[in-house]
Amino acid sequence: MRLYKTKIPQVAARIIERLVKDGDILVASGPEAGLDVEAVLGEYLRLERQMTEEAKDRLERQKLSYSNFGRLKRDLSEQRGIGAGDEALSWIANQILETFMHSSHIEEVFAEDSDMRRKIKEILQGAMSMDTELDQEVRRRIKNIQEGTEAWDVEYRAKMDEIRRKHGLDS
Repeated sequence: MRLYKTKIPQVAARIIERLVKDGDILVASGPEAGLDVEAVLGEYLRLERQMTEEAKDRLERQKLSYSNFGRLKRDLSEQRGIGAGDEALSWIANQILETFMHSSHIEEVFAEDSDMRRKIKEILQGAMSMDTELDQEVRRRIKNIQEGTEAWDVEYRAKMDEIRRKHGLDS
């Protein structure tokens, strides 16, 4: 699952709209509450990129195969308390809730944290599931190369970049 930088404003707006509509929060007028959520999502992307680069550096330094990348990145995310997969969604949701408690742009919080956390995670999961759909599209286009080979990895990345551009997405 992946969050795309270009989708952050829409995701933040959906979160604020849903929580306001459901009567969970009361926001001050203006877009600032959405910007607070965008900041949290942007920070998650920054941390995600940082862990990706660090995992790549460790692979290179330790002369490990790329098959160890997922394990290294998962270890890094656990060390930093971010988690991977659903745990990352929980981390993001908790950061957003924490922001609500300290933001001058959120006038009142009416709902329980657990209710808001569930709603935030639903929205995030929907936004981040696009990666699965992209993966399936890429795999449909790569049929003549054996998966797991270096050639397959190169072709996979090239097709994924092509499809992301086609859909107006960037990492």
